[in-house]
Amino acid sequence: MLRLLIDTCVWLDVAKDYRHQPTLRALESLVEGGEVHLILPRQAIDEFARNKERIIKDSGRSLSSTFKRVKEAVRQFGDEEARQQAIAVMEDVDHRIAILGEAVNDSIARIEKLFAGAEVVETSDAVKLRAAQRAVDKQAPFHKEKNSIGDAILIEIYREDLSVVGEGVSHAFVTHNKHDFSNMLKDERQPHPDLADLFEGAGSTYSLSLGEVLNGHAPEWMEDVKWEFEYVQEPRRLSEIMEAENLLCRQVWYNRHWNLRTEIERGKHKVVSREEWDKYPKRHRKTTVGYIWEGALASAKRTEEEVGLENLGPWSDFEWGMLNGKLSALRWVVGGDWDELYT
Repeated sequence: MLRLLIDTCVWLDVAKDYRHQPTLRALESLVEGGEVHLILPRQAIDEFARNKERIIKDSGRSLSSTFKRVKEAVRQFGDEEARQQAIAVMEDVDHRIAILGEAVNDSIARIEKLFAGAEVVETSDAVKLRAAQRAVDKQAPFHKEKNSIGDAILIEIYREDLSVVGEGVSHAFVTHNKHDFSNMLKDERQPHPDLADLFEGAGSTYSLSLGEVLNGHAPEWMEDVKWEFEYVQEPRRLSEIMEAENLLCRQVWYNRHWNLRTEIERGKHKVVSREEWDKYPKRHRKTTVGYIWEGALASAKRTEEEVGLENLGPWSDFEWGMLNGKLSALRWVVGGDWDELYT
């Protein structure tokens, strides 16, 4: 089993960048399988709680506001020929930013679930004293003339956890704070000389990469779950969604058009003049104005040419239900209400 202490900065980076989701899924799998045991200092919980709202608020905001300003500039000053294409590309990117921003909320919830099952370590007086002594001696992480008491407490909690020994038990400390913890003069992947004694031997690992630690500890396990955590489902581009919505709309409209055409052929629905339409308002549901019907016939012919008869039915009851369900879902995704099936 790997007893793993993860610096707060790593948790925050994992939460705010969707590209870390495969690593997060791998960690969840290894914790659930008993391969990894999380050591969670109380201060890490508190720091994460203080910063998570800022991460949620900041996710995608700066990029979205930038794209809005650029789109306005393109609309105002862009070349007419390239304007629509440029705006379409930016709308795609803006749409993806919004969706990926939601991934931050998901990552935070999953991290907090991991926290709930972790071994929470309170800061003992002995840890506080050793951390303070580091400050007095100007040892890492106090070697850069700044108050790093929080970082010192983390590393001293890790020192205490090294006392947990047993067959198959190993330890690892993961941080992204290389300037306070790493040997920046020689190799940032190695711990600072003041901390080197904590990572001597094969049973204790210092790393700047959570993924590397997980893979190094349980390569066979990681290979087994690789297909799960390496697959990241990318959100669809807005242009793809709108293209699919347009096709579904035309398919649904064409089917309704043929239902109406059948009713006209059977005499259940009549094509009338504008005068007759205005004269008998109570018959509107059973009549269609002539020039409107001519336009519908032209639209049907254009739909057949552009979509293809092979993509226009006829549909089974199941297929018809699927068409309407897909159209409703896509319209909901782009801001409409459920069951908006107008064509």
